[in-house]
Amino acid sequence: MSENTNPANPELEISRVFNAPRELVFKVWTEAEHLEKWWGPKGLTLEVASLDLRPGGTFHYSMTTPDGQIMWGLFKYREISPSDKLVFTNSFSDEEGNVTRAAFSAAFPLEILNVLTFEEHAGKTTVTLRGGPINTTDEENQFFAGMFDSMRQGFGGTFDQLDDYLATIA
Repeated sequence: MSENTNPANPELEISRVFNAPRELVFKVWTEAEHLEKWWGPKGLTLEVASLDLRPGGTFHYSMTTPDGQIMWGLFKYREISPSDKLVFTNSFSDEEGNVTRAAFSAAFPLEILNVLTFEEHAGKTTVTLRGGPINTTDEENQFFAGMFDSMRQGFGGTFDQLDDYLATIA
């Protein structure tokens, strides 16, 4: 894991090796029935509202906390290279799929541009996620950079769930 903490262009990078072939790992990132089993923070239940996997398409989903609070999220796909790369923006949203501010802070950027790559070696797949805010203010960039530890922890839990899920289907 590394990060670019340049306040003008902060970027978080996280890599993880999964014991599964690249095609399968890509598939579980791009199909609703798989995403519902592992995407999101530990302890939350994911429900896919819609998934349109194409450049210009979206993945719109809700996450429900154990106490019943619902948060919405949205991916907007920019580039899809099957089994190799996904490029998308990620945002908080409302139930209709409109981009909204994060409930926890008005300083969190509206959009994070993510580049997700998949590389296979000896039957295992390295997934690397690089993400940074776009169309932001200096305050939003600084807030994002200050969230790196929390985001590392959150993605660590999400990737743990992916690892566990892959073990059941690989």
